[in-house]
Amino acid sequence: MTQPSGPHDLGGLDAGPVDLAEKDTAYWEWQIDAMIRLALQKGLLTDFAELRDGIERLAPEDYEKLSYYERWARSLAYALVSKGILQQADIDQTIAALRQRQAGR
Repeated sequence: MTQPSGPHDLGGLDAGPVDLAEKDTAYWEWQIDAMIRLALQKGLLTDFAELRDGIERLAPEDYEKLSYYERWARSLAYALVSKGILQQADIDQTIAALRQRQAGR
């Protein structure tokens, strides 16, 4: 068997049982899903392959610690910054403001 090329490349490896339990989707996860669909509808992304590329670029430690929707959010940000639609500094500033607002609650 060939060596996996990253933490996302698990095809053919024994991963144990699959958890089939229903899970609630958090409000922010629905928001990430909506942003991705809107970016596709508006032509900011051409297809989901662009997002897969961003996920595959995550460092192994980030891939392991991030949830499914956190990976998609990080990948969406990467794609939009790469295309010059957003600036990383603006994203960082918004995240800092949201964290500060959350801490003030």
